[in-house]
Amino acid sequence: MLYPFTFKPILKKVIWGGSDICPFKGITPIENGVGESWELSHVEGNYSIVDNGELEGQSLDELIRTYGKELLGGKVMERFGTTFPLLIKFIDARDNLSIQVHPNDELAKKRHNSFGKTEMWYVIKAAEGAALYSGFSKQIDADEYVKRVEDNTIMDVLRRYDVRPGDVFFLPAGRVHAIGAGCFIAEIQQTSNITYRIYDYNRKDANGKGRELHTELAKDAIDYTLYPDYRTSYEAQANAAVELADCKYFTTNLLDLDKPMTRDFSGLDSFVVYICMEGNASIRDNEGHELSVHQGQTILIPASAKEVKITPAPGAKFMETYIGQ
Repeated sequence: MLYPFTFKPILKKVIWGGSDICPFKGITPIENGVGESWELSHVEGNYSIVDNGELEGQSLDELIRTYGKELLGGKVMERFGTTFPLLIKFIDARDNLSIQVHPNDELAKKRHNSFGKTEMWYVIKAAEGAALYSGFSKQIDADEYVKRVEDNTIMDVLRRYDVRPGDVFFLPAGRVHAIGAGCFIAEIQQTSNITYRIYDYNRKDANGKGRELHTELAKDAIDYTLYPDYRTSYEAQANAAVELADCKYFTTNLLDLDKPMTRDFSGLDSFVVYICMEGNASIRDNEGHELSVHQGQTILIPASAKEVKITPAPGAKFMETYIGQ
């Protein structure tokens, strides 16, 4: 019988990594320079390992191969096969990350035999003056894009956002974006490791070499549509499931709780992921499996669970994600 799972975080030390991930997750000793914690991953070579219960030590891949629809949901397997379709991360940027774009499913399949990458960001913490980039600030086309990369003026046409905790950005494949220094975010994305680097601030490594840019690959992947705003607006509400994103790859809600809430998943036919953003709570499914969770933990509820009751103590905030469409 399956139960709510926690997993060992996969910590990634990188040159731009900060110092927030370990304290946020309650990991000791605290390691600095951790730029990412892969919370739930089915990326080859980075399979998440179960950290609780009788299946402790098994990989997410083993769970999928053993339990299939019971874990993922029938409709999820029809669409994604035996791939867990989401990658959940915390990202802590001490420095500006490169300007990037990800291809859509069609382009990624043709070029890399991979899924594309649509993703979303939730800002957990932001240093004073922290900003990120999403989309364009003026209309450009593919030719102007190439020219601006070549003459180092691409930043002049990107939309810059000062950010604060609670800000949400939905990033469909094709949207140019970058995380700025001082941003600590939770990221939900398709399971894909395909990134085209557009611009890297002319930074050089110890040998005086710049990082590779993917100007031509990115040119065909970019959505050049100009939108009035690239930030997601939502009304925060206590003890309700507030929708942050809803697309064919994932539906994400924010749950800000100060009293127990029961969630009915009997008609969903999908796994559910909870990311604990604040506080702590107990999560209990309809089979009586109970799990205590705290800030910084990510929990996978198998598709076989029909109902989940979250009891916060004294208050807790979660992001809830599943395949809804």
